Amino acid sequence: MSNPYLSERIQRIQPSPTLAVDARAKELKAAGEDVCGFGAGEPDFGTPDFIVEAGVEALRGGKTRYAPAPGLPELRAALARKYREENGLAGCEPAQVIVSPGGKYSCFLAIQAVCNPGDEVLLPVPYWVSYPEMIRLSEGTPVLLPAGPESGYRVTAEQVREAITDRTRLLILNSPNNPTGAVYPPEWIREIVEVCAEKDVLLLSDEIYEDLLYGEAEHLSPASLSDRAAEIVLTVAGFSKTYAMTGWRLGTLVAPPAIAKAIASYQSQTTSNATTFAQYGALAALEQRDRAKEAVAGMREVFDRRRLRLLEGLRAIDGIECFPSEGAFYLFPDIGALGVAPADFARRLLDQQLVAVVAGEGFGSDRGIRLSYATADETIEKGLERLANFVRSGGYRADS
Repeated sequence: MSNPYLSERIQRIQPSPTLAVDARAKELKAAGEDVCGFGAGEPDFGTPDFIVEAGVEALRGGKTRYAPAPGLPELRAALARKYREENGLAGCEPAQVIVSPGGKYSCFLAIQAVCNPGDEVLLPVPYWVSYPEMIRLSEGTPVLLPAGPESGYRVTAEQVREAITDRTRLLILNSPNNPTGAVYPPEWIREIVEVCAEKDVLLLSDEIYEDLLYGEAEHLSPASLSDRAAEIVLTVAGFSKTYAMTGWRLGTLVAPPAIAKAIASYQSQTTSNATTFAQYGALAALEQRDRAKEAVAGMREVFDRRRLRLLEGLRAIDGIECFPSEGAFYLFPDIGALGVAPADFARRLLDQQLVAVVAGEGFGSDRGIRLSYATADETIEKGLERLANFVRSGGYRADS
């Protein structure tokens, strides 16, 4: 039932299913239940000590006042340097960089800045749960492009070309991908950027997981490909996933100069600046690159071991198929052969076995469930055993 005191816009928004699952799992744990949580997209490591120390030092040094809306000048300069030297964005300048209160807000800012009512936004499926809601908040229309396991959960340049109309404004590309862990090969990125450039379609490249790659996977920032690419690509990332800084709430955005200037104005009228002392922690991560890369390498090694173990365990369960993720810290097993909706499967799994996963419906999928392996090895082993028992016993059925 609609509420006369709420706007139509706000009533159309659906709550985040990933946060809902995590909240429910935490409630059960607080009540003393032994929950195996695979729901949260959050590293289970602590923030590296040297970053924490930089934040504490900033607090003790009185760095608690307002900062410029787009971010500390020295942090923006360090980010521009990082994007030039490590991502290949040759012309990136500090004025093109916006520091926001989280990668999620950076995505929201980008979409708000470029989309008008009625604009179409091309969105590969499965998608991160917040993209469609952000598009609708801008009064745009999501246009879904299916990407299944047969293509490695990646859309092709030809799919993009065929979907473009005279109302297409933006394509969202998330690589490494949430929820599937898929990574777009460099050649696929080049072909997609060529189509967008030809058709004058903007591209939002969400690269929040860029440092979490496994095996032979390679990351390529679309904005690095050419001067033309730099004119049409908005690059989003942040510190949350790479440095286990989810609670610090620091996102980044690199955009063409005019768009970056407009986004800075928008942020100044909404959140003002990202938390000042937290930005000094991020600055330490960029200024002490050897220490930062060592910390990330240690976390990535653990994630990779967990990825392979969880993949092995899931593939051993009859009725479940699983694509081998190449990045981020998720697996997205296909449960379609079991003949049950993911939401029902996830609800019964939590009720019967105290295993928390995220149903695929929130990602646009009627066949998948998402499991995060950013969790303890013990949880993975226990969770796999419970999941196998759940499927073997038919606990997922409606009459169970």
